[in-house]
Amino acid sequence: MDKLKRVLSGQDDGDGSGVLERANEASTLSCGTRMKCFAFSFILGVLCSVLGSCLLFIPSLGLALFAVFYSVGNILALASTMFLVGPWRQVRTMCAKERALATIIMLVCLLLTLCAAFWWRNNTLALVFCVLQFLAFTWYGLSYIPFARDAVFKLCSLCF
Repeated sequence: MDKLKRVLSGQDDGDGSGVLERANEASTLSCGTRMKCFAFSFILGVLCSVLGSCLLFIPSLGLALFAVFYSVGNILALASTMFLVGPWRQVRTMCAKERALATIIMLVCLLLTLCAAFWWRNNTLALVFCVLQFLAFTWYGLSYIPFARDAVFKLCSLCF
């Protein structure tokens, strides 16, 4: 239990430096507050993504609203774990070798989704980037579950 409290309070691996490490050290949130903030941020992210999916069917503005709400939902869901482990550790785990490619693809697709919806005004491309963003976020999430990616590979090889 002590190990869990140290990890959740951000005191487990304090060998980093810089702005994120100082922000993590300055945080005085209790364990319960961190859990509540995590749950609130994650649920808000899921609700934004679901709301975006519902707004997809509004004529003319639907796709742009979908792109914004879906992308904001993914950002909130991703950022919610910062309340559990702290910003510096979250960035380090996102950049770990097993997650770096999925993180890069997810963030690039998130940016390209918004560009396609607002700058290029290409609905088809925005939808394609949203699908790629979803797949990259799923692959990123699976990296936290032991052997989950191997199971997905095996399942896909059986199906195809």
